[in-house]
Amino acid sequence: MKWRACDGRRSTVGLTMFCLFTACLLALPVRAQTVERVDPPNWWVGMKHEQVELMLHGPGIAECTARLSWPGVRLVSSTRGPNPNYLWLTLQVGAQTTAGTVPITLQRGTEAGVLRYELRARAPGSADRQGFVPADVILNLMPDRFVNGDPANDNAPGFTEQADRRLPGGRHGGDLAGMIRSLDHIAAMGYTAIWPTPLTESNQPSFSYHGYGTTDAYRIDPRYGSNADYQRFVALARAKGLKVIQDLVPNHIGSNHWWMRDLPAPDWLSNDNQFVLTNHARTTVSDPYASAADLERFSAGWFDTTLPDKNQRNPQMANYEIQNAIWWVEFAGLSGLRVDTYAYSDPAFINEWTRRILAEYPALGIVGEEWSDNPAVQAYWARGRTQGNGFVSTLPSVMDYVVYTPLAQALAEPETYNTGLKRLYNLLVSDQLYADPGRLVLFDGNHDTPRIFSALDEDPALTRMALAYVLTMKRIPQIYYGTEVLMTSPKALNAFDAFRGDFPGGWAGDIANAFTGAGLKPEQAAMQAWLRKLLNWRKTARVVHEGRLMHFFPEDGCYVLFRFDERDTVMLIINKNNTTTQLATKRFRERLPKGATARDVMSNQRFAVGEQLELPPRSVTLLQIDSPR
Repeated sequence: MKWRACDGRRSTVGLTMFCLFTACLLALPVRAQTVERVDPPNWWVGMKHEQVELMLHGPGIAECTARLSWPGVRLVSSTRGPNPNYLWLTLQVGAQTTAGTVPITLQRGTEAGVLRYELRARAPGSADRQGFVPADVILNLMPDRFVNGDPANDNAPGFTEQADRRLPGGRHGGDLAGMIRSLDHIAAMGYTAIWPTPLTESNQPSFSYHGYGTTDAYRIDPRYGSNADYQRFVALARAKGLKVIQDLVPNHIGSNHWWMRDLPAPDWLSNDNQFVLTNHARTTVSDPYASAADLERFSAGWFDTTLPDKNQRNPQMANYEIQNAIWWVEFAGLSGLRVDTYAYSDPAFINEWTRRILAEYPALGIVGEEWSDNPAVQAYWARGRTQGNGFVSTLPSVMDYVVYTPLAQALAEPETYNTGLKRLYNLLVSDQLYADPGRLVLFDGNHDTPRIFSALDEDPALTRMALAYVLTMKRIPQIYYGTEVLMTSPKALNAFDAFRGDFPGGWAGDIANAFTGAGLKPEQAAMQAWLRKLLNWRKTARVVHEGRLMHFFPEDGCYVLFRFDERDTVMLIINKNNTTTQLATKRFRERLPKGATARDVMSNQRFAVGEQLELPPRSVTLLQIDSPR
């Protein structure tokens, strides 16, 4: 028979097999059974780590004995778990193995069948792929809320939640077809990388659109498209100069995950498969005074009643998660991973998870979410330093909530001796806690936060200040979809569904269209044009990608920052004053030589820098400085 997984997913792995299952204690007669799924569904020849562990699931499969004969491939072990419906096979795949379909014989008594497992050849240069770097600008989008390119897949057989665009927390129908259709627009805007929130299957009864409750980690949700559609999306994006970053969730699954119908082991989930809510005590991992009980509750607690926590101390669960991440990178051709709730995972596991992935792809981009405004907590996870307890993180990038959190407040509040722009200035002293602060990912917002335009009281001038800061700071910048057209949301921190509105023009009949400009208000069109120019300038602004940073203490409502190297200098001036401001330039002689000339990046006007610069009210001024000869 052609193998079909229990959820109806067809695999590229062919299977023709029958193995016998006997319920020995009940002395039932022998009957034929099938393997219902194999994870990972295929693997590759030439991986640095030469072993792959297959998880076979099917009634009584643990009673089968496995053997294989294929040049370069050796069956290292066959492991039965406490659940007789699971069998783990570890294969050693030599570097010189010929790609092909490996026949694995599964035998019970006198009857046997053959599982045909595919080993593929890796794409040329796969191990050397380049991840996201400070030269990139990442676009974060929610697939369900971006563009509905194929209304026919809004609903799918066997999926409980039906599309209803009227519901803020319902599925709205955005998909991979829409994302593919949008690639020209994204590239023209000046983005160089795309981070969609999770696309893997989430067959949850409600709020499934956000994707963080995965129910099958090897399958794209059919309401987005297929695995092949995802491969095509990544390939087309790459052809347009866009890197794709996949959102993965090693910490937890959805409560409707297929495992939940037949858990592999009594300790497959944390707390012996029983619900215990996490305390969300993020400081416990790095706190030298934290109790073991609090740390255990944080990392082993469930994120929510509908999000069971994986027990990453179970070696087979841990290896499953590592292989799943590697599989997606290799299968889809990814440039990076964004890791949800990174710090909630078991620290030893998540560090090994990251190490193993980077061993296969040394330059891959990986950024972890640590939602904390405490720099000591955030810095704990950043690669390059030994922490007080001896922990050495392997994580290349961390989401920079430390700088993001006060960004809107600093711009919106009055200037006093310790508020306003001084908040941003004072925060950057924490950069000394990082080996490479330029690898932090700074953002204007994301799917979990209020939209920056609304956080700034729907003030376009303040919004431009925030974006200019994010895009010129010594960081990897990320922009949330819809910022370009001033999408709005509530300010309340728990209004998650309202943060995730539909992108205008992504649905037939939309009054406004951000792709064509039709129906946009003048301030929306102006912001889109302004951001497009800034993003496209940044693509070639090497000094912003690699240069050093110097900033000057904010005075009189103005904050001045420089990015510079041996050849180039860029000057950013944020002026919060409501009137035209005359900025004396003498103070900045360290970076702004007397007699220098400058080009305004946004207006292209060139002028000699005198003793004063005239700044328009409530403005951002971005200058490329030419030193005097």
